[in-house]
Order: sequence, then C-alpha cells, then structure tokens
Amino acid sequence: MTPEKFIDLWRENTLKERSGSQSHFNQLCDLLGVIQPAIADPHGEWFTFEKGAKKTGGGDGWADVWKKDCFAWEYKGKHKDLSAALRQLQQYALALDNPPLLIVSDMATIEIHTHFTNTVHTVRRLALEDLADPAKLQLLKWAFTEPERLKPTVTRQKVTEDAATILGGLAQRLRQRGHPPLAVAHFMTRLLFCLFAEDIGLLPHRLFSELLARARPSPAEFLSMAGDLFRAMHQGGHFGLDKIAWFDGGLFDDAACLPLQHTDLDTLHSAAALDWSEIEPAIFGTLFERGLDPDKRSQLGAHYTDAGSIERLIVPVIREPLLAEWATVKADMALLLATKKPKRIQAEQTLQGFLERLRTFRVLDPACGSGNFLYVALRTLKDLEHQVMLEAEALGLQRGFPAVGPEAVAGIEINDYAAELARLTVWIGEIQWMIGHGYNLNEQPILKPLNQILCRDALLNDDGIEATWPATTVIVGNPPFLGDKKQLAALGDAYIATLRQTYQCRVPGAADLVCYWFEKARVLIEAGHVQRAGLVATNSIRGGANRKVLERILNTASPLTGEGGDGGEKLAIFNAWSDQEWFNEGAAVRVSLVCFGKQGHGQPVILDGQSVTAIHADLKGRKEGDDGSLDLTQAKPLLENAGVSFIGTQKNGPFNIAGDLARQWLKLPNPNGRPNSDVLHPWANGMDINRRYSDTWIIDFGVSMPEAQAALYEAPFEYSAKYIKPLRVGKREDRANQRWWLMQRSRPELRTALQSLGRFIATSMVSKYRFFVWLDKIQLPENLVVVIARDDDTTFGILHSRFHELWALRTCTWLGKGNDSRYTPTTCFETFPFPDGLQPNIPASAYVDDPRAQVIAAAAQKLNELRDNWLNPPQWVDRLPEVVPGYPDRLIPKPEHAAELKKRTLTNLYNQRPAWLANAHRDLDHAVAAAYGWPVDLSDDKVLRRLLALNRERAV
Repeated sequence: MTPEKFIDLWRENTLKERSGSQSHFNQLCDLLGVIQPAIADPHGEWFTFEKGAKKTGGGDGWADVWKKDCFAWEYKGKHKDLSAALRQLQQYALALDNPPLLIVSDMATIEIHTHFTNTVHTVRRLALEDLADPAKLQLLKWAFTEPERLKPTVTRQKVTEDAATILGGLAQRLRQRGHPPLAVAHFMTRLLFCLFAEDIGLLPHRLFSELLARARPSPAEFLSMAGDLFRAMHQGGHFGLDKIAWFDGGLFDDAACLPLQHTDLDTLHSAAALDWSEIEPAIFGTLFERGLDPDKRSQLGAHYTDAGSIERLIVPVIREPLLAEWATVKADMALLLATKKPKRIQAEQTLQGFLERLRTFRVLDPACGSGNFLYVALRTLKDLEHQVMLEAEALGLQRGFPAVGPEAVAGIEINDYAAELARLTVWIGEIQWMIGHGYNLNEQPILKPLNQILCRDALLNDDGIEATWPATTVIVGNPPFLGDKKQLAALGDAYIATLRQTYQCRVPGAADLVCYWFEKARVLIEAGHVQRAGLVATNSIRGGANRKVLERILNTASPLTGEGGDGGEKLAIFNAWSDQEWFNEGAAVRVSLVCFGKQGHGQPVILDGQSVTAIHADLKGRKEGDDGSLDLTQAKPLLENAGVSFIGTQKNGPFNIAGDLARQWLKLPNPNGRPNSDVLHPWANGMDINRRYSDTWIIDFGVSMPEAQAALYEAPFEYSAKYIKPLRVGKREDRANQRWWLMQRSRPELRTALQSLGRFIATSMVSKYRFFVWLDKIQLPENLVVVIARDDDTTFGILHSRFHELWALRTCTWLGKGNDSRYTPTTCFETFPFPDGLQPNIPASAYVDDPRAQVIAAAAQKLNELRDNWLNPPQWVDRLPEVVPGYPDRLIPKPEHAAELKKRTLTNLYNQRPAWLANAHRDLDHAVAAAYGWPVDLSDDKVLRRLLALNRERAV
C-alpha cells in the first residue's frame, strides 16, 4: 500500500463509521508496514479492535482499536465531531491502562493527542493528503512503534514555574505603587483565572487575550473593559457579542480592578502566550503565593513539594482504605450478578451505597496553605469514583456522572493570600479533571462557593478558647514547623502563653508547634468524629518532648466501628516515613510523615515503604516474628545516670569574644586586685568539637555575681555594657531581674558537677557522627554542647563504643535541616545502661582495679591519642604557652601547613574512617562487649534488645 493509493482510496470513500473503521485501520497498518491487529495478536491481549466490555450506554467496547502502551483509537463517521470521540477515550483511558496517546479519526483526518503524565497536552492533526509527506507519515508510524518520540518536552511544572515568575513580577510592581497587598492578591487571582479560563475553553476563544491587545495602546481603557468582563463572569451574560458563562463562586463578586500601565499589559500579553490550561494545581498555589505575599517573595525560584510527596500521605489515608472497601463491595456485587437469576437491583443498590460513601467522604486540611493537599485529595477521590464507575460498568451496570466535587475538601488557613489561592487551586483542579476525563462541566454555576476553606487560626479562637475544626472523615496536611524557642519570637508571648495553657495537659510545653495539630487530630479520632489522619511533622517528632504526642496517640482507644472491628481498640500508626526530604517555605528540611487512626481490616502497616507488624512512637518498626521487645520508647531514665549529663550554658547576647581580645584583657589589672581570668574562659560550642577550635572566649560573670562586683572587672564589664546591655534590657527573658550582665542560663548545676574535675567529656548536641572529646576544666561549653561530668577514660570509652552509639541513634531526636542526630541528656544518656559495676554513679576510683575498666580505659586512651595526633600533627603545629599559667598550650598552625590543618576535623576524619580509626574503635568495642559479658558480633537489633532489657530491669 502506497500513500497515494491510500489517499485515493479513502478520499471518495463514503462508508459509515461502523462499516469503514476497521477497513481503514487495517489498510493504514499496511501503509505503515505494521502487522494488522488480528494477525499480530489473535487473542486480543495487547493489540485489538473493540477493546473493553460492552458499554451499558450502547456501543461495543471502550475504544475502536487499542494497542497496549501505545494508543487508544476511536473512529467517527466522516466530518463528525472528533471532540466527542476524544471525550470517550478520555472517559475510558483508565480502563485502557492510560495509553500515552489518544487518537481519533473520521477517516479523512487523524488527530494524535498526547496523554503522557506530567507533560503538556499536544495535538498533531494529519489530513488525508498529509500522509503523502514522509515526515508526517513517520509521526503516525511512531504512534504504533515508538510513542515516546511524540512525548512533549515541556512539563506542566515548567509551564507553572514560568507563569508564576511572570505574574509574580507584575504583583511586585503593583505593590511598589502602593496598592494594598490583599487587593493586589485578589486582582492577580482574577487575572490568573481569566487566563486559565480562556485556554481551557471556558471563555470564548482568545477573548481575554483580545481584551489585553485592545487595552495595550490605551491602558486607561483596561479598567472599564476588565470590569465589564468580571461583571459578566459573576452573573453570566454578554461581553460584547460573546456570551459569558455563569462563574460565580465569589471570585468575581465585584468589578474591582487595579489600574495597569503599558509595561503591565505587556507582561500580561506575554503571560497569555503560555498554555494556562496546563498549569499544575499541586504546585501552582505555592508558587503564586510566593509572588503575591511580600513575606515570601524571596522564595520565588526555590524548590516546592511535588504531588508525589503529598501522595505518601493521601494514598494510605484516603485511597488505600477506600479501595479495600470497594474490593469487598465489588466482590459482593459480582456474586449478586453471577447467581442463576441475577439480582441486578440489589447489585445497583450496593453500588449506589458505595458511591454515596465516596460522595459524602470529607477531607480536612487544617493548615491548608495554598491548597496543594486539598487538590491532591480531591483528585484522589475523583479518580477513585471514576475507577469504581468503570469497574461497575465492566460488570454490566450503568455508569453514572461524577458527583464527587470541591465540596469534598475543606481547609483552615491563617494567611489571607494562601486561603484565596487554596480556593482557586481547588477550582482549577476540578475543572482540569472534568475536562481531562471527557466530562462536561456543570455550569450552574461553574465555580461552586468554597466557604468551607476558612481563613482563621486552627488552634485558638480570638477569645483564646481552643478552636474547633469542621466535621470531616479524614485529616491530612502539612502544619507549620516551629521549635519551642522560636515560637515566642514568631507568635508572641501572649499567644504562646494562651496556647500552652489551653493544651497544657496534652502537649508538652517544649514541643514543636506541629505537635498541636497531631493532638487535635488524635482527640477527634478518639471521639469517633474522624477516621484517620496523615500529617507532616519535623523529623524531631520521633524523640524528646515531641514524641509525647505520638505516644499519646498509641495509648488512645477509638470508639469507631465498622472499619477496624469493635470499639475500644487502640489507635495505630499504620503508615509512616520516618525521615524524608521535604521542602518547607522553599527550604530543604527533613520530615516525618505519619498516618494514624483506626487501622482497617487487612490494611498493611508500612514503615519507610516496608511491611512491618507495628510502628512505635519513635517511628521504628516491629518486624514479623518480633516479640515487641525492641520498642525503645519504653526505655526509662535510670537513677544511676542522674546528675551526670548536662546541657551547656546559654548566652542570649554577644558574650563571646575573639581570643586575641581576651588575651589583651587577661593582662589588664582591676581595681579589686583580681585577674580577668575570673570572668574570661575559653568557650566551646558544637563547631569547636565537630570542626576545629575557633579560639573563642566568653565573658562569664558566673551564676549570681552582683552588678557592682561585675563592674570591678573593668574591660569585660565595659564591653558588656556597650554591646550586651542594649540587647538585653527590657527583653522578655530578663524582665524579672534585669540581670543583663549574666547569661540567660548559666547552669549552676553543671558548674557544681564540674567543680572537682580537671577535665570533662563533651559532645556536640547536633552532629553527623556521635563522637566525644575531652575539654579542659577552664572551658565553658555552650548550650549545643552536652557535657558528661566524668573525667575517667573508662566512661569515655563506653560512650565511644558501638553499644552506646547504637543506643544514642535510636533514642536521639533529629534535626529537621541537615538530618543530623540530636543527642539529648534525658533520652540518650540517662536511659543508657552502662556495664554492671561501671555505672556513672560509681566513682572511677571504685573500679580502678577492675580489669574490664582497665582494658576499656587503655583502648579509649589509644583512640584519643591517635585522633589528637591526626588532628594536630606535632610537626605541623607550634605549641605556645597560654597567657594564664596553667592553661593548656595554644596550638598555632605552621604557615606551610595552615591550609591542610583546616581540613583536619573530627567530622572529616569520621567521613574518611581510615583503617587505623576503624581498628581503634574495633578494639574499644571488644573491650566494652567483654565488660557486658556479650559476644562482640551481636547484630544491632540484638544489642539494642539486650540494652533495653537492662534498662527495664534497672528502672524497676
């Protein structure tokens, strides 16, 4: 078959669709050199005519031709409406395994519509005569053999990013002219929707673009023209000669416009050239919010959370439980229809019952932002309803019209910009889904009011009473992360005081702000008002005060029945990702994704993508066959470890000074005859431990030195009065006594514990690796250093062993940014069971003759010596006496080795982990294992299980 012969044959052909379509397709196969379906696939498994079940609305099959992973093809008679054929393929694409191409033809024209995920939609139209062009004929052959060659290169994300950048620039200019931010946001939202409505086909073709073109020569006319259009969109009517649909929804409730200049209209003209029908709702709200909100402008171009990440909560909370329900319902329907006298009415009633379940299903995001979770949730419910109707039709029942709509999702959002964009996100997502699946829109009106997306505080009412949340079926969302210490600065003293008072018995005062959303969701599940919840949290929710809310969830019984059996069953964390990268306000952070509630029948428990039998409050799992003895959230503080570990001092002011300045002061006399070394100490923070010593000193007037006495140390006091006092006087934390010259937390208990020691053990609270160092007694640690008030090598060695490292990594919290472990005295040290007879409450002198202690001490000394020699090779540094006699020598890099020494840090050493370091740790691990009386080669789980058993034994 030649192109010319094919064209001649079909140019004059008058066969109708049914009689001509298969002949047309077979001859097209011959033209393209492709084997015809009946020959290539006699069983119709991957290439066939009349793919699918007989449609209940009439017709044979869901597509006239189908080739797996290539296309679905629908024919119409000559000069018939091909858009109707496309809508049919769109409606049945799911049942056809979502082919990458949807092709329609009237035998005179062939339209190839791309249907790839996450790309813009493109159309290639081939007239009959075009088949004589080898290049165009090749396009058609690719549809049969290599459909990926037709995949558009532009993604929906790229279109959305470009759109946000263009309109964000316009929004910024309008604000710079003095227009109120909310007025700018509302106006820009209207413009955005007009651009979308034009490209999706809801406004007459090119109407808004023509309006912009007419206004560009005379910008003053834009106000009246746009106002007239907005009025028409509000109520429906005419704009010039064009009939405008009724949009309503509150978006066009007045005709208010902002004046635009020539450059603004040029910007909108450029924006109109984009394909706004392809913007991605899962991200566009976030991106546009950055352009509209002055506080988020700097985030333009930053990363955002994609739909795939959001689905990690949506799927287990919404889709999987409903699919499990549907599987049971579908099986019941199949049985009813398979009886000798099919019980069709009962099957229909069963189907309608489940569809009603979907249509009344409600999703609440109580921190909805610009609506990305709401959109993904709505899309999930609509996809599920669509799937149910198609599978019911395959059973021989009537397929209905989609009824799940925007009313299925509700939100609470405190930010005005975000709340408005959330409504727009849901509207656009609904419209795109309906049109993309071949359904007509309900135009009475097009935009349904979304009053269920509320703009208010989710935790407290204006009167300080705990806020209530709208009735819902499930809760999902990404509540705000705000650590304990940042809450006061961000939200104010009065708000935080009221918040903590209101939730005092339920959420620890030191917990992250996100924990309040977890607690409110738990209460609603406990009361039977909500079935499940899935929330994003900072990954520090796995430990410390934050973990208390997860422990509270696991100790809660739910009265819900029907999904998980009888009431009274404890809630479960049934799906979680313990540590994932996330983008929060444009920045990469580490989070935990937690799904909890009443576990449904047959619903698997999944942790980090793997099946487990249970998930504990620290987001660690119990595996099949595990007896539950590895739940480290059950570990208790041990009395034998009490009063040994401390957090360092907290400055709250510029008390730290450079070493050179400190040495100048150390030489100065004072009127009291005392040296400045009384109030000047070498300082140590986490970076001094993880990297290299920074030679920073600290002004330290102790715990309670009176101001008059502090003033006798002239130079340090004058410096403090000049640089510290202005920042401290009147501040919240200093109001009680106005002791501005003293650190905010000087830690008297720490100082007392260190008083008799010549050195002490320290570790950086936040660190990639868990290593410990010796600090001299004169050094003052800061609050991100954890101090162990011991000076013996045995304790140092035990802390450096594999046994303590495993324990610390399982009981620590995690820093949201950087994903470094956070070592805390209460959870990591106070719960750790030392070998019997070597506990911290026993003086080192008591076990100095214990062979176990001696072997550990020797191995620890060797490890420390080797590390010190690597950090500061004697031939690379000069040792100079410190200004104050008795202080450790200063280590000064020799000029030719200064650059190399900068790279020699403990973090870099443990990154490299050379053989000598591994050997030193191996020897230490052998010594500590012998002290416990355990084999050295125990698995990690067995080590932790034995340590937990010791903890529980000693805690009793």
